[in-house]
Amino acid sequence: MVKIRPEFADEIKKFGGVDFNACYNCGNCTAVCPLSVTDNTFPRRLLRYTVLGMEEDIQASTDPWLCYYCGDCSSTCPRQANPGEIMMALRRYLTASYDWTGLSRKFYTSKKWGIGSLVLIGIVVILLFAFFLPFTADPAGLINEDGGVKINHFVKGMDGETFVKTIEIGDLVMAAIITFFLVSNIFNMYLKIVIRNAKKVKVPFSLYVKEAWNLFYHFGTQMRFSKCEGKSYWLLHWLLMSGYTLMFTVIVVFLPWFQTEKIHPIYHPQRFIGYYATFGILLAIIVWSVNRLRKSGEIHKYSHKTDWVFLIMLFLTTLTGIMLHIFRITGMVHFTYYTYVIHLAILVPMLLVEVPFSKWSHLAYRPLAIYFTNLVNKAAALKKK
Repeated sequence: MVKIRPEFADEIKKFGGVDFNACYNCGNCTAVCPLSVTDNTFPRRLLRYTVLGMEEDIQASTDPWLCYYCGDCSSTCPRQANPGEIMMALRRYLTASYDWTGLSRKFYTSKKWGIGSLVLIGIVVILLFAFFLPFTADPAGLINEDGGVKINHFVKGMDGETFVKTIEIGDLVMAAIITFFLVSNIFNMYLKIVIRNAKKVKVPFSLYVKEAWNLFYHFGTQMRFSKCEGKSYWLLHWLLMSGYTLMFTVIVVFLPWFQTEKIHPIYHPQRFIGYYATFGILLAIIVWSVNRLRKSGEIHKYSHKTDWVFLIMLFLTTLTGIMLHIFRITGMVHFTYYTYVIHLAILVPMLLVEVPFSKWSHLAYRPLAIYFTNLVNKAAALKKK
């Protein structure tokens, strides 16, 4: 029995959905979509589900994650129902529906929660440094023999090795928190998609193993993006994703190798990774921000508040990281240390909020959606044989 909830339209509007009741299900959006296939009326089906309020069917669908919002469907819609923007709103809604804590919903639908949580966590980070890790008052001896600030020696009574271990423990605790919430939300996603569809067709264990390569391939390449906006759009997104993933891995897993006292030559892998990540992230931020301000193209006409919060937090993290590096290699001791704290006060809340509950979670949900889709479709194909 299909449950229909007419008031669901108002729910989606809280997540940024525009007025889509003008849709009369003509199918034009499916006809122009480069990702639509013969057995899937994409994105027409999800738009129809939204109009009718078929909430359970929407939660069991992967279609919103398979859309990369090229804007063709919206620009050619004869009724201006804006199906592309609806898919964006549905992604936010699905992120909230997977989250058992209810925090994603609050972050997406409330400015106070969204901005307030980032500010609060940032203040906690600053207070931890202010009360538990007091800065040394004497900058003497904090410059390396070959120049540059000793990044790990600005705390009174704590040697560099102990400081790095302390920060590393903090990194691991933060990573554990992020992993717990993200993995538990992914499990909810699995229940809603694969297990619900298992009532119609059971997925054999062998398929989970056989199709696992899709998960890693699509996460690592983001190749489906190129089918929408072309190679330039794909490359920009890939630079952002790969740069962020590299930096996150290095900072969380290999911090003692990355945060060293010695300033390595510019060609050293440590600096190359940092410069590559900075370039990729900064380039994506600038291009997307300019396009959103100019409202260039269909995909940039509408910007949800969380889109701007994400871009601003990512920009501030990158900017303080660049400033920290410049202050350090030029020997500006106090500027280095204070910028280090400000950098962490922006980075930590961005990771704790964005990765499990908001925009960054898309990096996990998109390839998983492709993986789950393949599991269900191939299990159905096996059943027909």
